[in-house]
Amino acid sequence: MSSPEPDAERDAEPRAAAASADRLRPGRMANVAKKVSWSGRDRDEEDEPPAAGETTPLLNGAGPGAAGGPPHSRPITHSPFLRLGQLSSVDLDDDVRELETEATNQFPSEIPHNEKLLSLKYESLDYDNCENQLFLEEERRINHTAFRTVEIKRWVICAMIGILTGLVACFIDIVVEKLAGLKFRVVKDNIDKFTEKGGLSFSLLLWAILNSSVVMVGSVIVAFIEPVAAGSGIPQIKCYLNGVKVPHVVRLKTLLIKVCGVILSVVGGLAVGKEGPMIHSGAVIAAGISQGRSTSLKRDFKIFEYFRRDTEKRDFVSAGAAAGVSAAFGAPVGGVLFSLEEGASFWNQFLTWRIFFASMISTFTLNSILSFYHGNPWDLSSPGLINFGRFDSEKLGYTFQEIPIFIVMGVVGGILGAIFNALNYWLTMFRIRYIHRPCLQVIEAMLVAAVTAAVGFVMIYCSSDCQPFQGDSVAYPLQLFCADGEYNSMATAFFNTPEKSVVSLFHNPPGSYNPMTLGMFTLMYFFLACWTYGLTVSAGVFIPSLLIGAAWGRLFGISLAYLTSGAIWADPGKYALMGAAAQLGGIVRMTLSLTVIMMEATGNVTYGFPIMLALMTAKIVGDYFVEGLYDMHIQLQSVPFLHWEAPVTSHSLTAREVMSAPVTCLRRIEKVGTVVDILSDTSSNHNGFPVVESSPDPTQVAGLRGLILRSQLIVLLKHKVFVERANLTLVQRRLKLKDFRDAYPRFPPIQSIHVSQDERECMMDLTEFMNPSPYTVPQEASLTRVFKLFRALGLRHLVVVDNHNEVVGLVTRKDLARYRLGKEGLEELSLAQT
Repeated sequence: MSSPEPDAERDAEPRAAAASADRLRPGRMANVAKKVSWSGRDRDEEDEPPAAGETTPLLNGAGPGAAGGPPHSRPITHSPFLRLGQLSSVDLDDDVRELETEATNQFPSEIPHNEKLLSLKYESLDYDNCENQLFLEEERRINHTAFRTVEIKRWVICAMIGILTGLVACFIDIVVEKLAGLKFRVVKDNIDKFTEKGGLSFSLLLWAILNSSVVMVGSVIVAFIEPVAAGSGIPQIKCYLNGVKVPHVVRLKTLLIKVCGVILSVVGGLAVGKEGPMIHSGAVIAAGISQGRSTSLKRDFKIFEYFRRDTEKRDFVSAGAAAGVSAAFGAPVGGVLFSLEEGASFWNQFLTWRIFFASMISTFTLNSILSFYHGNPWDLSSPGLINFGRFDSEKLGYTFQEIPIFIVMGVVGGILGAIFNALNYWLTMFRIRYIHRPCLQVIEAMLVAAVTAAVGFVMIYCSSDCQPFQGDSVAYPLQLFCADGEYNSMATAFFNTPEKSVVSLFHNPPGSYNPMTLGMFTLMYFFLACWTYGLTVSAGVFIPSLLIGAAWGRLFGISLAYLTSGAIWADPGKYALMGAAAQLGGIVRMTLSLTVIMMEATGNVTYGFPIMLALMTAKIVGDYFVEGLYDMHIQLQSVPFLHWEAPVTSHSLTAREVMSAPVTCLRRIEKVGTVVDILSDTSSNHNGFPVVESSPDPTQVAGLRGLILRSQLIVLLKHKVFVERANLTLVQRRLKLKDFRDAYPRFPPIQSIHVSQDERECMMDLTEFMNPSPYTVPQEASLTRVFKLFRALGLRHLVVVDNHNEVVGLVTRKDLARYRLGKEGLEELSLAQT
């Protein structure tokens, strides 16, 4: 038949031993060094040097041995039954891989990286249910009452997701408030003391050391314990909901490191927010609760066993991400729309309703607990971690002539967002290449923390913008060289948590800020936030983006008021809100969900239209230059991410040209030794195998009968479901679906399963366990049609057949993700084990 499929990986070179002739074959994979990635486990393990007479392939696919060949030049063979060889680089189970990589954990000084690569390392999730005989029998046994029970359990899980996400958000908020308050009080007392008697350099040193030491702890736990907890986690969750299995992304350890890391990052004074990581935290909580057990703690509570499969887990992770948004911004509808816009491949009415329920429970839990904590238990006035405060629409309405002004602000936001993303792109490329050792990552994080404190101190010190006290609007007022009864206005922006700074820019009365103060703050904070995003710390980019936008938006408003001689409509707070929306839209490029989040967070529907205009304009302008920040980071990690639609010029390509071929097929009744050899082959790690009809006549067409997954074969081998001779159909113990669910999601590696010589001669009947009705397409189907089918149904494998129903190839996620629209038209990415 032909050579196995990768969901996992296709035809890679067998290390340095391959012959030169084999290297020159088109469509091969480049030998490239591994780079640090989200999984954090594949530490920079360089390939062995090529043997004499061989040329080292270039990374970008331009030289011999790279994956730059045309897709249709791959051989499509029709072997009688089974073809092995030229498979792909082994990528074993996490635990086995850790042992291997630890032994060769040598860090080169530079790791080459090219964005026009697609990593073979990422697996796909099985969103399509395997409707084998076991599954159908179980479904037939479920009566109406049992079905209602399953549905009730779904609602219970969503409620638990909401409650726990709300509790985690409360914990983060309260701990940050306490620790940041303590730090600011210590530094403030020190500054006040040394302002009188001189020696402010000591205050600067104290502030920088406090920041660096707190950030060091936050960075160490991320870099050395769980690297996937770095950043906001939104790109990783987007990938998970898209159907990509990012290693360790929804583990309990990741949640613990994420929560501790984000507290330490915010307290350490970095230009970060705690809102983005809430989305990741909610997703991890959802993935854990829905399985009714913890694989990390090795505890099985024997509940929710029906949901132990990727299909159900992904739906709950959508709910968790929405609950995270809801807890962060007090925006339950925005949470639902975020899950729809940014993540879920599959959507239906019932799912929408359950996700909305989880979001509502999340914001209500947070609101109740924070109201109790703040001493007014009956006043539910804290719906989210950030509360922008109410904008009074009577005083702050907008007029028709302001609409063009909002569009211009959208253009400014789009341009600034594009500059932010472009700078962050080059910075991230530099980090991937040079700052890949964990110790270097920690040092960089400490340096950024110290520089942030130093910049803040120097800006406050040099600022002569003194404002009179107005009630309790300033949490930590610094007098410095101002007269009695006045405070330094620059200090309200720098000497505060970013959330409080945003609110003060929105709501402080006109005249609270000098235009020079706002201009300098915008400039400095823009570069600090850009440098900070991508550090090895848990941190979000939402709040820094809003803060930058609010600063230049307020400056815009002050300028308008000056030009219009103080017209009543030119309120700086209103323009701060529009600037914040435009800046955030220009960086992350979310439209629908962000409009609703901003409306819910401000508690004012009046501004819905101008916010939408600013966001849409920012997205259109930003997209003209570069991609959004999250999409850019997904691309930099070489993840096979499938967008909503196939590239517009891809109609000319057919399934024959994009499929992986040849494919390894198994017979319906297969020898155990053959199965073990295929799964153990160190040059392959394929996850799906078409099953063909057993026939003694090699000339007869071996038609497709079904598809079986690697994980299913491993469970069958583990439970020794064999018969001694081919003519027997009895097995010792009939497997149930529960046996497969108990092994999910960490299936044992094939190396851990012992099969004796006698057992190798036995036969395996795959009829009962294979999916007898896998999705298939003819060879002539266009790439666009294949893409639609694959993306809409959340498939992992799509079998390509000829007119005789004989398997000729297999389409996987990586075959489709390889094609994208570049500046010169449709381009094909190279494949690499990065």
